[in-house]
Amino acid sequence: MQRLGVYNPAEVAVIFAGAPLSGFADGTFVTVERNEDSYTLQVGTDGEQCRSKSNNKSGRITVTLMQSSQSNAILSAFHALDELSPNGDAIAPSLVKDNQGTSLYAAEKSWIVKPASAEHGRESGSREWIIETGHLNVLVGGN
Repeated sequence: MQRLGVYNPAEVAVIFAGAPLSGFADGTFVTVERNEDSYTLQVGTDGEQCRSKSNNKSGRITVTLMQSSQSNAILSAFHALDELSPNGDAIAPSLVKDNQGTSLYAAEKSWIVKPASAEHGRESGSREWIIETGHLNVLVGGN
């Protein structure tokens, strides 16, 4: 008998600086990616090939929140602290984990890149936050 996997977006936890984020926008609400490919390929004129390993393990976590989410204030406060501090005091761990599966993305040192862009219209919108990481550990699992 084949196994039936189940995915529940409510079971995806996004945590920055120990603060669980909530109030995610409809649709894709978190994207995790490394900033560079793990390897690049060089091909010589005669077709000889060589793979070059990148030691850059930095990455980005992009979180999309509803305009009404209280997590916007949390991320905004961390960004303001980082800008006001001469030593960049808002560097913190971040984590994205599928609690119903095995996917796990973690960084010991991460920070908010810039304030989310804001639009105000007839209906509430969303806010996109980019969290940069120094070293992003990635485990793309399943459910």
